[in-house]
Amino acid sequence: MTTRQAAPDRPPVALTIAGSDSGGGAGIQADLKTMEACGAFGTSAVTSVTAQNTRGVESSHRLPTSEIAAQIEAVLDDFDVRAAKTGMLATSDVIDLVGEYTGHLPALVVDPVMVAASGDRLLEPDAEDAYEDLVAAATLVTPNADEAAVLTGVEPEDEADCRAAGERLVEMGADAALVKGGHVPGEAVVDVLVTEETVETFRHPRVDTDATHGSGCTLSSAITAHLARGADLTEAVSSGIDLLARGVRYPLDVGEGPGSVHHMVEVRNDAARDPTGEAVESVVEQFVDRDVRRLVPEVGMNVVAATPYAEMPEETAAVEGRITKTLSGVKPNRGVRFGASSHVARFLLSTREFDGDLRFAVNCRFDDEVEDALGVLDGPVAEYDRSAEPADVKAEEGSTMQWGARRAFRAADGTPVAVIDRGEVGKEAIVKLLAADAETLTERVFSVLDELESDE
Repeated sequence: MTTRQAAPDRPPVALTIAGSDSGGGAGIQADLKTMEACGAFGTSAVTSVTAQNTRGVESSHRLPTSEIAAQIEAVLDDFDVRAAKTGMLATSDVIDLVGEYTGHLPALVVDPVMVAASGDRLLEPDAEDAYEDLVAAATLVTPNADEAAVLTGVEPEDEADCRAAGERLVEMGADAALVKGGHVPGEAVVDVLVTEETVETFRHPRVDTDATHGSGCTLSSAITAHLARGADLTEAVSSGIDLLARGVRYPLDVGEGPGSVHHMVEVRNDAARDPTGEAVESVVEQFVDRDVRRLVPEVGMNVVAATPYAEMPEETAAVEGRITKTLSGVKPNRGVRFGASSHVARFLLSTREFDGDLRFAVNCRFDDEVEDALGVLDGPVAEYDRSAEPADVKAEEGSTMQWGARRAFRAADGTPVAVIDRGEVGKEAIVKLLAADAETLTERVFSVLDELESDE
């Protein structure tokens, strides 16, 4: 057998200087997972070893500064580190030590970790003042509201306060400050990025979850990885915030506590694209073989599938041009591609706000016979009335599907297996069948079709 030639990859290198989390959700463990997910090779220097889990920190052991220095020097001596970040530094001696190496780092993100999400303190009180020099050397400093208050004396209670705190950090010498809005009251999470020349805001809907363990580590690590890859500051921050928003929306249900943010959420979502598209193709083939024309509406039928962590129509696979009736049966007009559906995709994504397991939907013809046949399904059937749709919703393109899904799910007793839209003048009546997987969706369509055919 011939020996194969190696084909090495050469990812950019990032460094994290932080504490270890035995629970795996924060600290060094979160940093390395996130850096890998964002395309950087992660190296590390451990400052502290903590015994912690999703419920809290049980104990902490600080490494001698000589051992921390040895780790940093070993990494810098061998790797071309393009960006670094700090996390849990714990003491003023460690903060001062890290400051000695800032001149060797092309970019430095300072995450001033002071308190864990569980409320456990991770920084000695007398070490707070030591951050001043490290902040001054930072490419970016990423405090939450509580940390910003300690560092600047400004307590962020709204967007204006976040801006003021960010400006103060820049005055202290940081190239930029990202004051995070997770702890600031409001329906949206507003993160404020301040530089000497600009102020930018990033808004995301707030997620109702306590599973935010590791959120600060994940965000700062993602930004560091993108900086190591050559992204400019705004691009790196925007990409990091987007990853964190999705990671909080789809947290990891691990441990007995609230859980952890999903560090690998974007990688897992991208990996699911091909299987998701293939699942739609399989459903379409079965619909063609069975001849489902009795259920094809005049506007055409579409089968839509979302990736596991989909947030937008571009992350749903569907039939381009829909499925239409022919003289002998049904056929898809074109192939399956992502972003091919608008209305059904938006409806499906809106249902996932109520049940994140829902990933498949199909729009079907609706009439009196179909309504009777829906009784064979193994779950509740909901509906919404377009006559109750507010004028501002009607005026906004693409908003009806979201409004209809919310209306139906809030009125339903459990997750509906089908949602009826009785239509209105100029709008065809439609029923959408829903399922968590392709097999269940196909079974539900065929069950309704069997019931219709048994009555003919």
